[in-house]
This record gives sequence, C-alpha cells and structure tokens, in this order.
Amino acid sequence: MHPVPPRSSPAVATTRVHPSEADDLHRGGHADGRRAAAADRPAVYTVWKRSSMGFQGTDGFSVYDAAGALAFRVDNYSRRRKLFAGELLLMDGSGAPLLALRPQILSMRDQWNCYRASEEIGSDKSSRRQHLFSMRLCSLIKTSDDAEVYMVGSASSSDRNGEEVPDFRVQGSFWRRSCKIRNGDGEEVARITRKKAGAALESVTLGNDVFTLTVMPNADCTMIMAFVVIMDRICQRPYKPLMCSSS
Repeated sequence: MHPVPPRSSPAVATTRVHPSEADDLHRGGHADGRRAAAADRPAVYTVWKRSSMGFQGTDGFSVYDAAGALAFRVDNYSRRRKLFAGELLLMDGSGAPLLALRPQILSMRDQWNCYRASEEIGSDKSSRRQHLFSMRLCSLIKTSDDAEVYMVGSASSSDRNGEEVPDFRVQGSFWRRSCKIRNGDGEEVARITRKKAGAALESVTLGNDVFTLTVMPNADCTMIMAFVVIMDRICQRPYKPLMCSSS
C-alpha cells in the first residue's frame, strides 16, 4: 500500500499520495523519474514532504509518478544551519544517487550548487564532481520566494545593463504551492500547485505537505526536482514536522 497524507477531513482518509485515476487526462510521467517529460504531454508528480524512510517528523521528500511508483526521494536530512548542513542527495526511487546539492557558504542570497552525484559522497568531494548549476534567491532582502538558476557552461545572454540573464527563474509563492519555473526565454517548464484529492465535484485540497509538480514536455524532470528541493531550503518559512504540526 502507498502512504496516505495527513487527514484534514474524512474524505481524505483513503486517498493515495500519488495521482489518482481522476488525473488520467493530465498524466505523462514515466515510471523512471530520471527521464525527461514525454514529448507530447506533461509529466505529473505528487510530492510528499516526508522521507520515504517512513519515520514521523522526518524532513525529506517522497515523489510519486503518475503510475504511483516512487520516482525520487530525499531521505531524512538535517535542517541545521548552512555551515553545518552538508549536502542533500537527490535519489531515484530505488535509492541510486542522481544529484548532490550543497549550500554555498557566505552567500547573501542563499546560493546552492548542484553537482553530478557519485559514489564518493563527502564534504571534500565536490571539487572532483561535475558542477551542473547554481541556484539562489533573486533578492537580497528576501521579500519573495523568487529564485534564479544559472547553468554551468551555458551561453547565457545579458540584459541591457550587461548583467547575466539566468537560465531559469522561479516565480510565485513556493510556500503557498503556487509558483512556476520558466526558462531564459520566459517559457514555462514546470509548475507547483496545491494537491487535490477525490472526484472533481467533491475534491479536497490537501495540506502543504502534499503538492503537485507538473513538468512540461521535454524538460529534465531530475533537474526540476532538484530546484524544488533547493527552494524548500532557501525559502524562509520554518519547517514543522508532521508529528509536531498544530491542528
């Protein structure tokens, strides 16, 4: 059986975390979460902000594809200060490492760097791994959840002031589960929305611990999921474990 999200009403009692049959028209994901979205339709994932290890109060991610298979996971990492946080490891559903995410120390905009994961996991190994991208908040004063991503080695353009244009932008409210990810041309490549369960006429909006991630055709699902994990770390709302959440 698949796990169930926190219940806000009796109607949610038997709801599966992953997309239900009511989502058929929007499906497009693969059982293998590492692939890009299909060429003809978006890939829809259900993201549960809880480690697949299953302990109450754990601070990780379990991400299910449209078929209900575990596509990505981040298991039970610490939320200590950046200086002591170490790296986060984004894995596929079977636990194989995909991407390693590390905070940039002494960053005014909470920058994180992403590296190709390897079997050599440790604080001194990042210099030997392929650096893929850097992500940071847009504003120094942190008045919004907007963030920007710079891919390593990309031929980014510059604006009229000569400043480098980011390869991706996250716009909207991450903590309200209402934001979009756009590429450098302004095209939407992914969106985060509140998760609804049940039939269309009797749907129930679930809490913020469960939300929907929609990845547009031909976008890199693994990279998009890495953006989501970093956004969870750099946005300012404090995390409340499920076991300690107030009703």
